[in-house]
Amino acid sequence: MTKRKIEIMDTTLRDGEQTSGVSFSVSEKLTIAKLLLEELKVDRLEIASARVSKGELQAVKKITSWASENNYLDSIEVLTFVDNGKSIDWMIDAGAKVQNLLTKGSLNHLTHQLKKTSEEHFIDIKATIELAAINDIKTNVYLEDWSNGMRNSKDYVFDYLDFLSTQKIERILLPDTLGILTPEETFLYIQEVRKRYPKMHLDFHGHNDYDLGVANVMAAVKAGANGLHLTINGMGERAGNVPMASVLAVIKDFLVDVKIATNEKALHKVSKLVETFSGFRIPVNKPVVGANVFTQTAGIHADGDNKHNLYFNDLMPERFGRKRKYALGKTSGKANIQKNLQDLGISLNDEELKKVTQRIIELGDKKEVVSQEDLPYIISDVLDSDTIEKRVIVENYVLGHAKGMKPSTTLQLKVEGVQYEAHAQGDGQFDAFMNALKKLYKIHSKKELPKLIDYAVRIPPGSHSDALCETIITWKREDNEFITRGLDSDQTVSAIKATEKMLNII
Repeated sequence: MTKRKIEIMDTTLRDGEQTSGVSFSVSEKLTIAKLLLEELKVDRLEIASARVSKGELQAVKKITSWASENNYLDSIEVLTFVDNGKSIDWMIDAGAKVQNLLTKGSLNHLTHQLKKTSEEHFIDIKATIELAAINDIKTNVYLEDWSNGMRNSKDYVFDYLDFLSTQKIERILLPDTLGILTPEETFLYIQEVRKRYPKMHLDFHGHNDYDLGVANVMAAVKAGANGLHLTINGMGERAGNVPMASVLAVIKDFLVDVKIATNEKALHKVSKLVETFSGFRIPVNKPVVGANVFTQTAGIHADGDNKHNLYFNDLMPERFGRKRKYALGKTSGKANIQKNLQDLGISLNDEELKKVTQRIIELGDKKEVVSQEDLPYIISDVLDSDTIEKRVIVENYVLGHAKGMKPSTTLQLKVEGVQYEAHAQGDGQFDAFMNALKKLYKIHSKKELPKLIDYAVRIPPGSHSDALCETIITWKREDNEFITRGLDSDQTVSAIKATEKMLNII
């Protein structure tokens, strides 16, 4: 069976830039354009609107110059207007060769926005198309508000398409401008247009106001659309445009009679770059590109993956340049931890694994998210603690810090079964803790506490969580120096844990 080719047109740099608060710089636009064409391998790019700003003109010039040198110029498109040739002059200055001409696709827009008859609008459009051709500029035509046009003024839409069928244009662009269509309507409307104009190239341009964008794209393809307009991360005005990543996955997995040229493996890289440049954060549960979508949290899922990949589906992370992860938290269980240990090349016996699992559950109960990079530190802390006999236990403490007052600590300490209590102030909370501890040892013990000579705090290298920090304290006792470590989500608490270890060593 010969598969039908579907063109993918990315409009992140034009329609996606209409996301509230987003504006790409000239260099950012050029970088994104290069990645979209060379790595993601989309067929076409809509990169700007004509006559918007000097910065926009500069960006288009940079992109068309690069595209011309690399045989991509016919893939670069600019939104233009029926404006007596002003947009065409702008295109000539910018070096662009394909215009996406914005026209009225509903009688409502024509009547109330342009206040013209259809005949007057068609005459103006014809003149714009002819002027473009004279200047070696190809034309695609947008029917703005086409979806409402099909619902409420179908006769006008087909009169207009009859007219366009006589013009020298490349493509008809059918936008659901306000994101109002259902999949059923999308299918019926595009099917109706396709039957009436079997040779027209039809693009569908969807919006996601009802979260039906991807479903509408599926319906459009099934009804005979030739091209799709998408954005990276679903960027766009209001609820955004139809997201590129989801559509590429859906087409590959469910629309087997069509083919696309895009490279799935580049999706994650491009998505993260656009996120960085735009400041438009990707929701963690965004399909395909979200941070959490290839992360198994429940331990039963990790166990199932070990047993014949029971929780895998066709959305394998490797397709998109990603890896499956197994979250570490209160629901992760031993199976998740073992998966992460395998990745790190670490093996533990059953008893050690049980203790490490318990520590991770304790962190999870505090709503802390543990990363794989944190795991060696947890292992070290848990196993190191087990080697020290606990004769001294920090039972309780209250750390106080108020404006205008010195930090204070009330400390309860149990030494070989006997409980002691002291209160002290200090220059910081840990200093107050140490002063309370010195009080107790001065009164109740003949031992002298070691001198604290170095104090360092760090997070596990490479960790992307805020679950843990490690405090490393160097102590000096007579001529002997030794180090203790404490691990906790709170910096002061981790220092107290390191101090407790010291008390049990001396």
